[in-house]
Amino acid sequence: MAAVWQQVLAVDARYNAYRTSNFPQFRTQYIRRRSQLLRENAKGGFDPLLRHQYLRLRSLLLGLRYGPLSEQSSFRAHSNSIRSSRTTLDRMEDFEDDLRAQGPRGHRRSVSRGSYQLQAQLNRVVYEEKSPGSLVPTSAAEASRAMAGDTTLSENYAFAGMYHIFDQHVDELVPTPPCVLRVLRGHSRGITDFAWSLSNDVIVTTSLDATMRIWATEDGKCIREIPDPDISELLCCVFQPMNNNLTVVGNSKQNVHVMNISTGKKVKGGSSKLTGRVLALSFDAPGRILWAGDDRGSIFSFLFDMATGKLTKAKRLVVNEGSSITSISARSWISREARDPSLLVNACVNKLLLYRVVDNEGALQLKRTFEIHQSSNPVRSIFCPLMSFRQGACVVTGSEDMCVYFFDVERASRAMVNKLQGHSAAVLDVSFNCDESLLASSDARGMVIVWRREQK
Repeated sequence: MAAVWQQVLAVDARYNAYRTSNFPQFRTQYIRRRSQLLRENAKGGFDPLLRHQYLRLRSLLLGLRYGPLSEQSSFRAHSNSIRSSRTTLDRMEDFEDDLRAQGPRGHRRSVSRGSYQLQAQLNRVVYEEKSPGSLVPTSAAEASRAMAGDTTLSENYAFAGMYHIFDQHVDELVPTPPCVLRVLRGHSRGITDFAWSLSNDVIVTTSLDATMRIWATEDGKCIREIPDPDISELLCCVFQPMNNNLTVVGNSKQNVHVMNISTGKKVKGGSSKLTGRVLALSFDAPGRILWAGDDRGSIFSFLFDMATGKLTKAKRLVVNEGSSITSISARSWISREARDPSLLVNACVNKLLLYRVVDNEGALQLKRTFEIHQSSNPVRSIFCPLMSFRQGACVVTGSEDMCVYFFDVERASRAMVNKLQGHSAAVLDVSFNCDESLLASSDARGMVIVWRREQK
């Protein structure tokens, strides 16, 4: 059954370049959702014959819709991003074969089917062209807004109740849900960053011990240890969104490197130098632009060659000389009604910064700032994951004043939507679950608080 759904997904991936030609940022999300739904359905024990019939029908329909694929046309559709007819998914499957040869593969995190059905319904909204370069929701958007509860932004992000407080990872206490499922042991010094693969079965970690490690999430075993090419402390990492066989790492010798985690080798032409220690990395959704921030206050943009993995330095922005860039998060659209590609940045300037991406080389223009407390700690922030038709768009950040802040980036004044208090140390990181019903925040003392959204 696994082989069949992988074949179905491979067919979808081969035609992915033709989908939403005007909105390429949706392609990654589409393939991600297809992968998760196919995996979940495969567990139901469907008749293999029916699945093979579905595969043939799916291939036929996609061929009728987009036309037969040729190596040359596929190359053009990806804007010179793939050298041959082998897709990103094919390369990922080769990597999975390599993982199987070395040890057990991790499982994918199962996600509520209902939440994905709701997300899919919200994504299937029709737009009307009202004027050149602008899109506004049709009446279908009103239906989608009603499906989501027809709540205001403030109501939607009214996180008040603490769902759970835990520090089992610190004191090895007897666990109570939610609890620590896996402890990844192997690094000899502190872990500085980690990233999940697209399929959620592999984690990459970077460490002060000058190594990156590849882990299987199913059992927590280390699949591979890869030394930093410069034998330097590794400080951050990020997966290439369209090819999870490639991971970009940043180190204390001011270098970024594109690493092939299947071979354990640095990609030729995939290295570049910044002005300081590399602390933060983020790709745009199509994976063509990489931003890197350092401890000297600079953000660099790089063009990423999808065919070779080569990095080309494009733009540099000095946020504030000498102020560390501790977090970078890219978003193609802030919301369906706020269409600017944007970058959310934490820097040690006591402000959360929102930039507009103004060209195809990743140049940035400051759009908004939000007052927070951050002068020295590695505080991080995120865009809220769901795109909706509510007025406004929300971002969440930690802060050195021990609070979690929600800001509406589209509100001209009084941008703070919510403020969560409960930590006893600087809040360093925040993360949502897939449907935004839970928010986790962590602080400098190792405490994690899981907050529950109020149900209306």
